[in-house]
Amino acid sequence: MAEIRRVIAINLAFAALLASAAAGQTSSPSPTGLSRFEFAQAHMGTQFRIVLYARDAEIAAKASTAAFERIARLDATMSDYRETSELMMACKQATRRWVRLSPDLFRILARSQQMARRSGGAFDVTVGPVVRLWRRARRMNALPDAEKLAVARQQVGYRWLRLDARRQAMRLERSGMRIDLGGIAKGYAADAALAVLKAHGVSIALIAAGGDIVAGQPPPGSNGWTVAVRGLSSTDEATMIHLRLANAAVSTSGDAEQFVEIDGARYSHIIDPRTGQALTIRRSVTVVALNGTASDALATAASVLGAARGRRLIDHTPGAAAHIEQMRGDRLLVSESKHWREIPQTPAR
Repeated sequence: MAEIRRVIAINLAFAALLASAAAGQTSSPSPTGLSRFEFAQAHMGTQFRIVLYARDAEIAAKASTAAFERIARLDATMSDYRETSELMMACKQATRRWVRLSPDLFRILARSQQMARRSGGAFDVTVGPVVRLWRRARRMNALPDAEKLAVARQQVGYRWLRLDARRQAMRLERSGMRIDLGGIAKGYAADAALAVLKAHGVSIALIAAGGDIVAGQPPPGSNGWTVAVRGLSSTDEATMIHLRLANAAVSTSGDAEQFVEIDGARYSHIIDPRTGQALTIRRSVTVVALNGTASDALATAASVLGAARGRRLIDHTPGAAAHIEQMRGDRLLVSESKHWREIPQTPAR
């Protein structure tokens, strides 16, 4: 758990807490001769923020531009909102036939299938047909049609997605299948962006994408990037958890912002692929892991599995730890994986 001991925090309810500075803002140079720069762009339906330290503005701008270009290419590859994305085109063509994929798409699907097997299907990127129905439910403020939902459920199942590593190809065994990478793509993109920054000589950096944060080396004079963690019951900064992270990632999954209330019931945007139903229990899961791809997928899986089974999944993942909060009636239940307390905590400022 040496990697876990060098830690950041994440906003447990909303995730991705960074200073709301304008893109490109710089700070005074540190004793090391490095200055702090911030940049922001919209991709994958959320705001990607990059905070980095570099020797001058030209280096910072060049590195951040390359990182955002990498994110944009991944969005064009993996989006399930764009019918012309590589992912959507592959889904249309792959029913009972092999379709070759780009290295990025094959890699993220392979990682997704690993998590699907480990979680017993609680994480399943073939959930796309059901997700589409629930997206419409949130827009229309009405539950999905029961018959349409039943049909969609028959099109979901990670075992029906086949991957061939030698050919770098995929095949879908049932018609109507649709892949949704929403539970892993942002973490993967943040990992990829950090790699681009490092290739440009920028290793002191942090990338935030919605509920996912990936951190590189810590800022000058510090042992980690510091962020406040807001729990379901947090009322101000004093009641938040303050943690630090370096060379690791953290993700939050929850329904603080994306949900719908229908007939007095609260339905999360998070779907259980095994049942086709939106989660109705208020739950927020924060996961620290060695990279954003892992933390993103683990947070999604643990949200569906619940506290007990989610903790077991995290505890069996090297370098991972989790903090889970759940409401049961008016009671707040807090659950932590066995390594969570190894993450350094600091007093509120």
